[in-house]
Parts: sequence; structure tokens; C-alpha cells
Amino acid sequence: MKPGNNHDTESCRAVADVLARIGDKWTVYIVRLLAGGPMRFSEMRRAVSAISQRMLSLTLRGLERDGLVTRTVTPSIPPRVDYELTPKGLTLIEPLKAVGQWAIANRDYVESSRMKYDRANANGAKASRAAA
Repeated sequence: MKPGNNHDTESCRAVADVLARIGDKWTVYIVRLLAGGPMRFSEMRRAVSAISQRMLSLTLRGLERDGLVTRTVTPSIPPRVDYELTPKGLTLIEPLKAVGQWAIANRDYVESSRMKYDRANANGAKASRAAA
């Protein structure tokens, strides 16, 4: 996608699709976890207690489909399933770390801005209703 070229919708869709995957909050958590090496499903589930089993499965399946995670089944009773970042998945660690650091550094600013915006819009909504 070239700067200033707003008519290349196919490229825009492709970029939006990839950004939707890597920008998803569960993807960020999972990439962070797998940055330390392979993990079993149950280990990830315990590490991210807020994620449901279904959402973890869907996210891992999507990452596998996109070539960012590999799934290895070891025949045993019960079967052992490990997940690991692929070489391409490993390239996400630094960019996601940078975004996370930015979020931590700017959290107070964003929260303050949201409160100001909400107050201004709440007052504007009241004024609009009073005028009607």
C-alpha cells in the first residue's frame, strides 16, 4: 500500500485482515506467553485465566492458520498438544512489546482524555436534549 493511494482497496483489506489478527487482545497475550517457548493448552489457559477455553481454541487455531503458531500432538494417554511460535510468529514479539510499552507509558493520558471526552459529550447531549 503506497502512501497517498487511497484507492487500492485490495491492499487495504489485506492489511486490515492481518492487523485484525495481530491486534486482537487474545493474540497479544498468547504471543507474549509463547515468546518464552512452547506451551501446552492447559498451561496457557491457566496463565490467562480471563480467556475462555473456546476463545483460546479459536485464537490458537487462527494463529496456526496464519502460520504464526505450530501445533504439535505427541501420542500419549492423554495426547499431549504443544503450541509454539513459528519463525514468522517470533517476529511479532518485538513490535507487540513496543506497543505494550507505549500503552503502559500512555495509559494515564488515554484515561484522562477519555474522561474529558465523556464529560464534554455528556454535557453536549444534555444541552441537545434541553434544546429539543
